[in-house]
Amino acid sequence: MALTPEQLAEVAEAAANRTPTARPVVPALEAMLAQAIPVLDHGFVRVVDYMGDDAAVVQAARVSYGRGTKAANEDRGLIRYLMRHRHSTPFEMCEIKYHIKLPIFIARQWIRHRTANVNEYSARYSVLDREFYIPAPDQLAAQSSDNRQGRGAVLEGAEAERVLRLLRDDATRTYDNYLDMLNEDEQGAALDPGRSGLARELARMNLTLNTYTQWYWKTDLHNLLHFLSLRADAHAQYEIRVYAEAMLKTVQAWVPLAYEAFADYRMGAVTMSSQMLAIIRRMLAGEAVEQAGSGLSKREWRELMEILGRA
Repeated sequence: MALTPEQLAEVAEAAANRTPTARPVVPALEAMLAQAIPVLDHGFVRVVDYMGDDAAVVQAARVSYGRGTKAANEDRGLIRYLMRHRHSTPFEMCEIKYHIKLPIFIARQWIRHRTANVNEYSARYSVLDREFYIPAPDQLAAQSSDNRQGRGAVLEGAEAERVLRLLRDDATRTYDNYLDMLNEDEQGAALDPGRSGLARELARMNLTLNTYTQWYWKTDLHNLLHFLSLRADAHAQYEIRVYAEAMLKTVQAWVPLAYEAFADYRMGAVTMSSQMLAIIRRMLAGEAVEQAGSGLSKREWRELMEILGRA
């Protein structure tokens, strides 16, 4: 993982030209603004800018009923109340902008979260870098036999080597063909001045989906937490989960009280149906409840038993 010389210059210039501000700042997040958190083999997550903090969430919540700022422990209690009862608009008062480098196939999954502002590196105007995501050996897994969206056993030996070779060879070959069709090198300079290259917007179409792209991604705290609740979950695809885990570190630095409440009431919580809750009450009353007479499907029963630690 590395920032380009141009990006490093941009970071250095921003650090050198910081100006005093009257708005609230968060020292822990300020310290992360020039850092690119490494993700996967060539990717990163970097905070570019932000607005608001824990106090902005509290301020927005209290303005609706006219109360002023209270003690820090009351702020914590209010934020936890808002998170517990799924209030949204107070958390929308905070915004954050990221610079992210990620494989194209993860970007196409990520873009399904439509509550953000996105500007992606354009291969219509620029030449993409020769960088491809190649899974680490412990992530090179077969298709799960019982989960259409999941992974099964890790490939080993000759089969693993064959798959890794195919991934590298395909990515390298298509990128070489990409440059050949463009008639440009990786810096965009003409290889053969006497030959017309294919338009960039067409030449890009044969690139493999593990090619890296970049984008700026801006969202508010409410929608960011919704994204993280799905993509930092243990069931999320590994390649997007590691990006979410990197972003969690920035949220913890930015809004520690909201992060604590989110970790408790979203990441560390479980959701149960009214039927499940009724069964737990019956169990607490001493009744022996079995799946056959519970009204739950076998899958629901198994999930309930996992929640209760009885699986």
